[in-house]
Amino acid sequence: MAYYNFKKIAVVPCAKDFTDIVLSKTQRKTPTVIHRHYKISRIRSFYMRKVKFTQSNFSEKLAQILLEFPKLEDIHPFYADLINVLYDKDHYKLALGQINTARHLIDNVAKDYVRLLKFGDSLYRCKQLKKAALGRMATIMKRQNQSLQYLEQVRQHLSRLPTIDPNTRTLIITGFPNVGKSSFINKITRADVEVQPYAFTTKSLYVGHTDYKYLRWQVVDTPGILDHPLEERNTIEMQAITALAHLRAAVLYFIDPSEQCGHNLSQQKSLFDSIRPLFNNKPLVVVANKSDVLKRAELSEEKEAIYKEIEKEIDSEILEMSTVTEVGVMDVKTKACELLLQHRVEAKYRSKKVDTILNRLHVAEPAARDQKDRPAFIPPAAIKKRQEKLQKKMDLDEEEDEDDDETPKYKTEREIELEQGDDYILDLKKKYDLPDDQKYDIIPETWNGHNIADFIDPDIMAKLDALEKEEEAREAAGYYDSDESEEDGNMEEIRDLAGKIRYKKAVMKLDQTIDNTTKPTIPRNTLAKKRERSVSKLKRDFEELGVDMKDTDDAHFTRTTGRSQSRKPKRQKMDVDDAGGKTRSSSRVPRDKSGVKDATQMKKVKKMANKSRELAFSKHGKAGESDRHIAVKKPKHLFSGKRGMGKTDRR
Repeated sequence: MAYYNFKKIAVVPCAKDFTDIVLSKTQRKTPTVIHRHYKISRIRSFYMRKVKFTQSNFSEKLAQILLEFPKLEDIHPFYADLINVLYDKDHYKLALGQINTARHLIDNVAKDYVRLLKFGDSLYRCKQLKKAALGRMATIMKRQNQSLQYLEQVRQHLSRLPTIDPNTRTLIITGFPNVGKSSFINKITRADVEVQPYAFTTKSLYVGHTDYKYLRWQVVDTPGILDHPLEERNTIEMQAITALAHLRAAVLYFIDPSEQCGHNLSQQKSLFDSIRPLFNNKPLVVVANKSDVLKRAELSEEKEAIYKEIEKEIDSEILEMSTVTEVGVMDVKTKACELLLQHRVEAKYRSKKVDTILNRLHVAEPAARDQKDRPAFIPPAAIKKRQEKLQKKMDLDEEEDEDDDETPKYKTEREIELEQGDDYILDLKKKYDLPDDQKYDIIPETWNGHNIADFIDPDIMAKLDALEKEEEAREAAGYYDSDESEEDGNMEEIRDLAGKIRYKKAVMKLDQTIDNTTKPTIPRNTLAKKRERSVSKLKRDFEELGVDMKDTDDAHFTRTTGRSQSRKPKRQKMDVDDAGGKTRSSSRVPRDKSGVKDATQMKKVKKMANKSRELAFSKHGKAGESDRHIAVKKPKHLFSGKRGMGKTDRR
């Protein structure tokens, strides 16, 4: 039987939500406009479609619930019994049966009213029949409210159950409460089960996974079991009984010889005897936990007798371990895994499949033809090479041993802690760089009325004088004289000029930020552009071409005018008339014509300005600066009427 995944069961809504979901879907997915002057056949089909659509929605959703919830007859007996323990099998089946009955009732209601709608003679009568049909369907669902709520609670609990595969390699841990079962699963798996010093910390099944021999194993931690009849066991204990009864696994029965769990050893033996029938045909390992508190050598004669009796029953020794010191934990895991692997192989060997495989296998065993001994032949070169390799390995081992003897091995703090056990005390002062008689001295906070932190060496002044004399001697000897050449006189001027340049660049950068402009800047790695054209270059090029350039000193192309260094003063805004002493305003060029050479350029500038203005206004959908029109924010053709399929993106 296949493993069932309970986490994929969809949410079960309550009756009110169920009805709302189906009716709103009917309203959205079917036509909504009908008029009385339409043909009666069209009116009938309009309302018949609504009734059929509602019925199909109810049936589809109820069928999904029935399909997703597990049927107790189809799933593994472990899960069937677990559902019976947790949710009561009768109540569970009754709830699913009521849902199935409701589905059939809704189908019958729809069938009856569709038959009646065929004889409807007016829009009003058809509408009332449709209303009655939907009302009866809603009433049927309203009566199933308790069943739906119960199934939702079951779904939530089922989704939180651990994922247990009944057919894989499994270890089951069982025993009295508080004997160390959860601590063991935390040690050998990646599970994180709560561990507390009181009984019944674990109230449900927990699963962890571990690896052994490159195989994945699941370890099931069961709640504690008390020694009383099966009828008196509660839901928590029955989960453990269900796992023991139905899972093919190795059973680890934990006992606590120290009796810190609150139950003596004889009570633990009594529980072992009462649940022993559940261990039949399963590998069994009895584990004595808490060996750090009480070892087997320290047991009394009565407890030793109980131990021997258990060992006689199981035909193997009781394994000792401690989850605190981790002694014996891996031995218990290895023993249990080996037993289960062997048991599974034997079970497969006993099955019918083995016969069909063995019929196809033939193991050939060669028989000796005579008494002559024929050893394997190894060439002498191979033997020599093997001996050299062995000798080389032995030499290396000897060298390593010598190195180990020479170099002292220091113990780590962890090794010292494990050796000393409870007597270990962390000593932070033993590594101090001080004499042994001063390492553990207590440093006072004050001494002679002074703070130790502020204490000054009394010989500090003498030491300072000695240091100063040593420095003077070094300077006199030329110890600090450097071979580097001193800076020349121009260096100061260059540094001053560089500072001014940096200041000017910072001011320009600040102006760019304020004006929000990006003026071109020359990168640092750019050199000044050299002059390409000159009179001498022109003469040289012509001479190379064969032209005589001797008598061209007064030629026109040699007359170059130098740039004037002095700038003309800016034109004053106001000119003063010498004759009358009156001031007259200088004529100012209009703003739109300033900086423009001619009419063609002005036309081009205006065209560019209009383009940029249109671009700015078109972003906001305006005609110009004076456009204050507000468009309709809710056009009726987009927000009225019934939506069609796939039209929801318009809203």
